[in-house]
Amino acid sequence: MEPTAAPATQISRSDLVGVVLAAGAGSRIAPLSGLLPKALCPVGNRALVDLGLDRLTGLVDGMAVNAHHFADRVRHHLDSEWGEAVHLSIEPDEALGTAGGVARLRTWIDGRAAVIVNADSWSPTSLAPLIDGWDGQRVRVMVNGEGGFGPRAQVVASTLPWSVVKELREMPSGLYEVVWRELFASSELDVVQHYGPFIDCGTPSDYLNANLSAVELHGSPLIAEDVVIEDGVNIEGSVIGSGAHIRGDVFASVVWPNQVVGPDERLIRSIRAGTSVMVGPL
Repeated sequence: MEPTAAPATQISRSDLVGVVLAAGAGSRIAPLSGLLPKALCPVGNRALVDLGLDRLTGLVDGMAVNAHHFADRVRHHLDSEWGEAVHLSIEPDEALGTAGGVARLRTWIDGRAAVIVNADSWSPTSLAPLIDGWDGQRVRVMVNGEGGFGPRAQVVASTLPWSVVKELREMPSGLYEVVWRELFASSELDVVQHYGPFIDCGTPSDYLNANLSAVELHGSPLIAEDVVIEDGVNIEGSVIGSGAHIRGDVFASVVWPNQVVGPDERLIRSIRAGTSVMVGPL
């Protein structure tokens, strides 16, 4: 009788780190990315980078973020919100992409496996299914929906064993091109399906829809505690940031912190991001 193989041992949290990729310029989400790095754009009144870190918290032993566009703003935000809990990797000359950015973190990762999340996307669902039963040896990708893996797949997160991390080169490059594509072709890529809300905040319209989805999950408008709302103003299905002054009606819209909606305005499916920046209706 052949001996039964022992079940794979799941990798321990102490051998696992998390990386939120946040170095992109976010050119498709302009003009918002001219005001803030995309990773700091708030969804449901919380920066995208924080939402990515929230999803890693409790699953990994250490967390890192990379930054290039508006790197000083990202540094200041992480210092104030996370302190020493998050390691920051600055890419000073150019953004290194999803693979090059991880390669630059090689010394910090230091023999451990990594869970990679992109700050471009919004999802409130847990990443635990990605690492459940994972022994740290094969690359996994979590793909949204039923479409399977491919160049157009919506990748929610991925795992990288140290054996793969140590071979990445610190140069502009993407994980799809240098890791996932070849492994998928040779049937060595594990694909985990993701079920639940997921939006790639690539455009202002996508970004607005992510906020509206956050409102729908909350069940009511998401309004920061210190918002000033004038009498008689209607707010429905919207996100209102800290310090905002709302003097006109707001429907299915996003108002960034410290912004003003005038008494002669009526925002509908719009984004008020700055005194000279309003996007919409979308």
